[in-house]
Order: sequence, then structure tokens, then C-alpha cells
Amino acid sequence: MKRLLFALLGFATLSIALNLSPDARASEASIYRCPMHPHIKSAKPAKCTICGMDLVASALSSDRSTLGSPVISVPRSTITAIGVETSVVSRQALNRTLRVTGAIDDDDTRHRLLTAWAEGRVEKLYVNLVGATVKAGEPLLDLYSPELQTAQRDFVQLSRAGELAASALPAARARLLRLGLSDTQLTALLATGEPPLVTTLFAPDSGTVVAKSVYPGQWVKTGEKLFELADFSSMWFLFDAYEQDLPWLAVGQTVEITARSIPGEVISAPIVFINPNLDEMTRTAKIRVVLPNPHVNHAGIAHTLYHKVLAEGRVLVSSPAVLAAPRAAILDRGTGPVAYVDRSDGLYAQRGVTLGRRGDSLVEILSGLTEGDKVVTHGALLLDAQAQLANEATEHAAPSAGDSTPPSRSPPAASAPLSALNALATASSTAAAGLAADDFAAYQKHFPTLSASAKDFPFLPALALGTDLKSARTSFEPWSTAVADLLKPHRAQLGLKIYQCTMTPVLGKGRWVQRGLPLKNPFYGSAMADCGDEVP
Repeated sequence: MKRLLFALLGFATLSIALNLSPDARASEASIYRCPMHPHIKSAKPAKCTICGMDLVASALSSDRSTLGSPVISVPRSTITAIGVETSVVSRQALNRTLRVTGAIDDDDTRHRLLTAWAEGRVEKLYVNLVGATVKAGEPLLDLYSPELQTAQRDFVQLSRAGELAASALPAARARLLRLGLSDTQLTALLATGEPPLVTTLFAPDSGTVVAKSVYPGQWVKTGEKLFELADFSSMWFLFDAYEQDLPWLAVGQTVEITARSIPGEVISAPIVFINPNLDEMTRTAKIRVVLPNPHVNHAGIAHTLYHKVLAEGRVLVSSPAVLAAPRAAILDRGTGPVAYVDRSDGLYAQRGVTLGRRGDSLVEILSGLTEGDKVVTHGALLLDAQAQLANEATEHAAPSAGDSTPPSRSPPAASAPLSALNALATASSTAAAGLAADDFAAYQKHFPTLSASAKDFPFLPALALGTDLKSARTSFEPWSTAVADLLKPHRAQLGLKIYQCTMTPVLGKGRWVQRGLPLKNPFYGSAMADCGDEVP
């Protein structure tokens, strides 16, 4: 951190011009700026009106490359001091790891409803618990049914009538089978010749009871629901995929699934279905993975998957080879992404780029860079800060004498010192933690520090303390979202995580910065503490 601050202070005196001799640079007009507050300037030596530091001279040259991009000239000693590192742009595959959360559910296509075949009173239940396992042919309940008794008497009489009723006997037998009697019961009925007072009904299929709608003594009507059975021989892992992730997913891709109910186990299974209908509220699509149940782990032991348990999945996806650059090389200042290309001899050219898909460590380059370009991956933030200082100096090449007032427009965000960005990040993450914990008193105590951290960034939305958690969150959400967008290019250097919730009360898509885990939503607190996803 100290090395970066010293490098930033030293950068305020770097030459911005390309192919300018020392005499030419000396002859150019200069303005004086504060290294810590670049928007404070003067036409002559003075002190910063904010921190009291001496203003440093900055040349007004705005030399640009043949592509119209600024070129920064950096002494070799400074390159070594700030640890500038580069990487070559090349064609390679984009790899991405999608982490998803879902639930293990049963196969909905294998549900079976058991209904009353005949009207009557339930005398006894053999299956009396939800979660019980039922095998085909096992008794379900005893039913007293006048309708069943009448049908059985008709069958017995027809069987005794001989050839006179031979043609009607198959229809009477089929009727009893439809009413739930088995062949064994019909054989016993013919042997005794007398229908039983209570008829036992048996399960036509095997499965696990997931719903029970009948009790002893209940009078049921024909067609009334008694039990609902599910087949747990295979299970579904269902998760939601955001629409921006759908281009990465395809049927057949392998998902690695873990759950707390099976600690240490990783189940690998393919995606079998992607629902093409997105949820209008969450903008997500349901993805289905089929799992064997029980599954056999690496030690050869069979484990049963429980119904409705939460699980996490990891999808490793890859694209064909594309022109790609490290994500660390891309800076997004709000006006569009840029990268800095090493042109050797301490010269770095700024390039505006158009981005495609983002991988874990690489990003697709659609335009702005070519294969073989050496882009800056470490130190680009400081280069960008100096480039913006030079650009602003050129735009204000004729300041009035003694002018030390801030310019009318907001200073570029990337020109802010790393210490100011770090203070803003720390204050914002601490405030977010207080709101996430529903602790308005802690937020109120921290508010002066929060306000002070934003003084160097006057372009941020106004922030009000509020009188309670609701009003504080209402003001904090737009401010926090702007801060998250401002700090996004620097999160790796600042050790930040940026999260987004897609159903926030003010903006609909609110963002916040956070240090450490787990995710804690400041806009809802304990009501929806885990609402959000990390911004890639």
C-alpha cells in the first residue's frame, strides 16, 4: 500500500508527452495540482486548500498516438517502483466457473395420485405417515363400502348362474378390478361366496408418500384424493441461471454438486433440460440435472439423497479460442473500458476496447486490441490516473492566475489516490455491514466517517442519515451502488467483493462492497440476508 501511494505521488510529475525534447517540455505552460486532490489546481506554486500539501507542476501536453489515444511516458525507475507487469493478448479459450445454488427435488414426472375407487368409510389405515415407503401390492386401507358389497354380490350370483350368465361374468369381474380389488381377492370371494363387510385395498404402485389426505373414520367419495406417491429412485437438482449466464450453459454439460446432507461428497451429473421460459420477476431460467438415488461415492458406499435439501453446484464451462486478454488489464472508468499497451521504452498507449464474454481470468476482446499486444496487468490504475490528469490539464490549459478553486465538473474517478479509494471502500463496507445487521445505532455512529470518505468524490449521489433503518437504506442504496461501480475496476487491489441484488426496493438492482464472507445484504438485513450474487 505504501509503495503504491509513493508511486502515485511521484506520478504527478511524470511527463505525458511523446517525442518531446526536454527543452520543448520546459517551454510548455504548466499548472500546479495537488497529488492527493487532483481537482485542486493553480497557475502558480501554492498549497492545497484541502490538505495543505504543496501543489506539483504538471505539463499541459496532450500528445496522442496515431489511433488518437493518449501515450504515457514513464521513467524506468518508476516502472520498477510501481511494479508494472504486462501480459500478451492472444487467442485462447475462455474458461469460467459458474457457482449456483438450488435444491434436490424428486422427479415430478413420476408422481402418482391414489384416489378412492369407490365411495365408503375408511375403517383402518395401514399407511399413516408422510415419508413412508410403500411397495406395490401392500395394503393401504380397509374400506366399508356398500357399493363394493353390491358389486361383489352381483359377481358371486353371476358366477353361480352358470351358462345363463356366462356372457355377463367378465364385465362384472372387470368392474371389481376397477374398484380396486385384486385377483387374489376375487378368487377368495368365489371360494367363500359371501362379500366381506370391510374390503382391503392394496397399493397399485411403489413409492414414497409425499402427501396424505385421508384419516380413519373419514367418509370418502369416488375420485377423492387419498395419497400422493413419488418415486425417489432418481432425483432432480434444480437451480436458477441468470439470463447473462445462459449462453455458457448447454444440455450435456457436467455439474459438480455438493450438499450439507452429504458432507465431503461431490456428485457429477449432466444437465438434461434448460427451461426456455424465464421467470419475469427474477430473470432466471430453471436448469435440471438428474441424479441417481442412492448414489455411490468414491469409496463405493451408497448414500441416499434426501428430498428438498439445499445443494450447491459448480459448472465448469469453456468457449472455443477467442482473442482474449487478462481481466486485470481492463479498466472500466464509467465512460467505457480501456487497456494500456506497452510500446516499449517506457511508453504506454491507452486503448479503448469492446468486450465480449467474461471468463474467470480472461475477457474476450472484440475490438481495440490485436493479437500480440502487451497489455498492462499490474499498475494500470496508476497509468490511467496520470493519463486522466494529463487530459484534464489539456482541457484547462489557461487557468486564471492564482486560481485554486475546484473545476466546475467532477474530477475523474480513476484519478483519485488509492488511499482515498481505500478509505471509501472501508467506510462503505462497514456501513453496509451495520445495515445488514439491522443495527441503525452502529450505522448512525459510523455515518460521519462515511460522509468524510465521500468528500473526494463529489459526483457521488447525496447521502442522508435518515431517522430509522428504512430511511437510511433508502438513501444508502443509490449511493452504495455508485460507490460499487466506482470501485469495481480496483476491487482486486483493494481486496473487495462486489455484490448485486436484483430485487432491491429503490433501484431494483442495488450493489454494495464487502470485505469477507458470507454475503450480507444491507438493503434488506435479516429479512433477506442472502439475497444477492457476486458481480463478475
